[in-house]
Amino acid sequence: MAEPAVEIDLRSPVPPFEQIRARIADLVAAGELPAGTRLPSVRALAGDLGIAPNTVVRAYRELEAAGVVRTARGKGTVVADAPPAPDDAAVGAAVERAVALARAAGWDAARLRRAVDDAQRVCSDR
Repeated sequence: MAEPAVEIDLRSPVPPFEQIRARIADLVAAGELPAGTRLPSVRALAGDLGIAPNTVVRAYRELEAAGVVRTARGKGTVVADAPPAPDDAAVGAAVERAVALARAAGWDAARLRRAVDDAQRVCSDR
């Protein structure tokens, strides 16, 4: 089984480290990266994305501080055994990121509302 992709948009107003952090957090929350899953090394992910390794380091550090991943020297970074449930602040930050991405893509409020309604329906069907 192929691992879910982590991609970034260098034209996005959202900084690359935040795009990486958010994507991995979303994959963990959705169960697509289960506990114990090893993440790509900093150098490997940076190379794949064409960015500086320090950008990946920052994303991994923020994920570790949030309890989403754990890092052991020489063993890499893995999804934590019990990722925390998102709190109101995390959900609010995710919504703000989504709105920023939609606005940067030229979406108006009506299109954004339709997308949220569609996503809510999809999530309700799961």
